[in-house]
This record gives sequence, C-alpha cells and structure tokens, in this order.
Amino acid sequence: MEEKRVLIGMSGGVDSSVAALLLKEQGYEVIGTTLELFVGSSCCNTNTYLDAKNVCNSMGVPHFIYNYKEEFKNHVIDDFINCYANCKTPNPCIECNKYMKFGYMYEKAKELGCKYIATGHYAKTEYSKEYGRWVLKKSNAGKKDQSYVLWNIPKDLVEHVLFPLADFESKEQIREIARKNNLKVANKPDSEDICFIPDGDYKKFLEINSRLKPKKGNIVNTKGEILGKHTGLYNYTIGQRKGLGISNSVPLFVLGFNKEKNEVIVGEEKELYKKEFIVEDVNLILFDEITKPLKVNTKTRYSAKEYLSTIYPMEDNKIKVVFDEPQRAITPGQSAVFYIDDIVVRRRKNNIA
Repeated sequence: MEEKRVLIGMSGGVDSSVAALLLKEQGYEVIGTTLELFVGSSCCNTNTYLDAKNVCNSMGVPHFIYNYKEEFKNHVIDDFINCYANCKTPNPCIECNKYMKFGYMYEKAKELGCKYIATGHYAKTEYSKEYGRWVLKKSNAGKKDQSYVLWNIPKDLVEHVLFPLADFESKEQIREIARKNNLKVANKPDSEDICFIPDGDYKKFLEINSRLKPKKGNIVNTKGEILGKHTGLYNYTIGQRKGLGISNSVPLFVLGFNKEKNEVIVGEEKELYKKEFIVEDVNLILFDEITKPLKVNTKTRYSAKEYLSTIYPMEDNKIKVVFDEPQRAITPGQSAVFYIDDIVVRRRKNNIA
C-alpha cells in the first residue's frame, strides 16, 4: 500500500475538485473516483461524470467510475423508505457516507493500493495526544462544517481519511482556488436537494418507489380529540406547522404519530420541547466505551445548534441524553451528535424522543 496514494470521491462539484487539486499539490498520488449510485440523481448523471473526469484530466489524475447502484438501493434508499414507513424522518446523506463513501469506496481504495481516501467534506481528522488516538473534528467552516454527517466513520478508519478543505472558512475561498487554476466547475452551483430526489418531491418519490400511498386518517390532539384529517403519515414530520389544514385558536404543530391508529398527533409549540431522549446503535469514535455519565454538547439536526447535555450509558448499546434545558422538536430518525469541544464523541439515530 503506497504511503502517499489516495482515492478521492469526485462529485463533479467544486469542493471535491479543489480537494483533489490540493492533495496533488501536497505531493499525494491522487486517483479520482465517482460512484454510480442512482440513475438520474443530482450526483449521478452524465454531466457529473463528465465534470469529474474533465477535472481529473486537467490535473493529470486518473478517474474511474464504479457502479454501486444495487448497494445504494439496499443501504440508502431502502432505509429512507423504511424510516418514513415507521414515522421517522431520515437523513440519507448519513447512510450514504456510512456505506458508500466510507464503506465501499474505502474497500476499493485498498484494492488500488491506496493508504487514504478523501472527500470534499468540510471536516477534519488529526491525531490527538490528549486522547491517544485519531479523532474526527469540526472544520473551520463554521455553519458549513459537515462533521455532523460523518459520525459513522469507524474509529480505525479515521487515520486513513483526508479532508483537504478542513482549514478553509468559506466556500468563496474554494471557488477562488478553482478560478485561479482554471477549473471549469469553479462557479457550478451547489446541490441542496436529496441527490436521488432532484426535484425535492420526496412524497412523490415514496409513492412511486414504495408501498406508501395516501391513506387518510385523523389528526388528533393529545387528548385524542379529532381536529381534522391527514393524507398519510409519511407526509408529516415532527415540528411541522404548515399544511395541517386545521384551524385553532393557537398555532398547532405535529408532536408525533400513532402508527397503529393511523393518527397524526398535534399540540401547541410548548409541547414540542423535551429534555431527554434515547439513541440506539451507538458508534463511538473518541472512546471505546462510555461507562459513566459524560458532559457533552449535543446536536440533533444538521442545521441545529449544539446544547449542553449529559449522556448516560444504557444496556443494548443505547445512550440516554438529558439536556440541561428542554430542546425543540427532537425527531426520531435524525442523528444525535455528541461533541467535546470540537471533537466528535459519537452519534447515531434518535430512537425515542
């Protein structure tokens, strides 16, 4: 395995393109790859492949396309559908990172004799003398930091992951590097939607690709009183206010679901706040195990802020999270991320909110 050989995931966008350029400038032997995951998605189409290949050609870097469509369906799309079928709100990017970028892509990297894999994510890996191990940390990109969606990197893989954009503070800095180096993707817009749902209509996607179909039921309050009708549980998420189609003296929000009775449960905003919840399938990065209560900052959505909390180990690889102050709209299916300062402790999907 070559010490300076790295396989980098190329999306055809400016971030991964500049990341590849920076690695080459740092003396790495760079190999580019684009994973074919879902035909017609925003990251898997002819333009994507051409942009990635053209960027690699301009740098004298080899580029390969590998077909993982079946694996993507099994691990990402099926999980996406299953979450909505069970009244959860998924984050498919997290599953994609786990199985595709830091799963299959790393296996491919080893086949190619690469010691490292890299992506254009805004995050950081480094060796911590304090903890005596390689750690995953926040980048310097502030609100654009993506450490939240990278929780599932196995701790023994962290030292083999490179994030060349870790120390940049803004996207404009990245675009400027691309312009100076005449990369044609310098001004290519970011993709904000779920990659396999480029039109953003996830409800239509679910109805076409699964057994989920519109099924009317009752919208009820916490007393069980019927306030209106819904069009299918998968059309709603915790914290939702708009689109309920009911009138009330005070605004009402989705609090949860009763799957057995096919009910959407609503209530006032103050009822959205909870102080504790449980997470399952824990993936520890900073520690081998947690044996006693630990004070951390917890983030429950990608766009959410972190808040002080205490985590408690439980049986069956679960953790109980207790916030210092109640937090709004903790949602099953999303991931809870624990930080000590800027270092990721662990995270996994919220189970019971």
